[in-house]
Amino acid sequence: MSVLDPIYDRAKANPQKVAFPEAANEKMMQAAYEAAKDGYIKAVLVGNAEELKALAAERGYDASVFEFVDINDEAYTAKLVADYIASPETSLKKEKGLRRRIADPLYYAMAMQAVGAADVTFAGIDNTTGDVINAGMVMIGIKPNISTPSSIGLCYIPNWTGGENGLLAIGDSAVCTNPNPEQLADIAISACDTVRDLLQWEPRCAMVCYSTLGSGSGDLIDKVLEALKIAQEKRPDLAIDGEFQFDAAVKPEVAAKKVKRESKVAGKANVVIWPDLNVGNIGVKLIQTFGHADAYGPMLQGFNKIVCDCSRGAPVSEIKGNIIISAVRAAAMKG
Repeated sequence: MSVLDPIYDRAKANPQKVAFPEAANEKMMQAAYEAAKDGYIKAVLVGNAEELKALAAERGYDASVFEFVDINDEAYTAKLVADYIASPETSLKKEKGLRRRIADPLYYAMAMQAVGAADVTFAGIDNTTGDVINAGMVMIGIKPNISTPSSIGLCYIPNWTGGENGLLAIGDSAVCTNPNPEQLADIAISACDTVRDLLQWEPRCAMVCYSTLGSGSGDLIDKVLEALKIAQEKRPDLAIDGEFQFDAAVKPEVAAKKVKRESKVAGKANVVIWPDLNVGNIGVKLIQTFGHADAYGPMLQGFNKIVCDCSRGAPVSEIKGNIIISAVRAAAMKG
């Protein structure tokens, strides 16, 4: 049984509308088709509808699996513009500026998502991560009391019983280069909310660095300590603790020696927050290389709605998995 099986079951029980602004891309269309044909999502292809229908036929896909939205359809676009401007949750309120933005299918799809015509926007092959994040910030917006978008990944580590049955959530390994204390706190809060929504875990979140409870000192540790204080003040309902070295966060025997106070997190963390992107990038690659972990993500977080980016080099199977994960996150966010 795959660790993703329960997520797949939830997706099939409540398929969400996923908008694909890069649908002409062969890998993206195949992943969208497989996810929709198998009943996990409702796939909405956004762009030039006639071209997309022709490509679907050329590639041997049953076009009835897809919904097509033509960005050149003036009647649809006029309603979209009116709905977006009228929404109290959107930021662009001038029709001329909005129309200029949504000439790009990525922005068009996110406008649809903002007004409820789609539940998720999924991109990242033809657009960079920066493109997707910028579009999300403009069209969807950041959650109240969250200062920065970030990402979280999931690592399934074979023959390891820690974390949550061998599954460990880690962040940020992809987006926020050198977060300040407030940003680092918000990454931890967003990560806890993501694992609750996606995995239905009770998060046990460790803020890690090269010190455990004062064993080291310096500016790098001070940043983590300040972030911890901010996170705990903002969200006292969450089990966020530190500062811990990585082994003290995830190994009970190490925590027993190094953490001489009560902690819901030490030695049993299922969420680990890196202090910066250097550590995050190196950390995830070490886990993959030497722990032989399967890694899922990165999943963007911190937005008002689910915005997704995928690796341009990812195979179709991985893209499909990330599409399904994003749909489950969207359903959970609705409550």
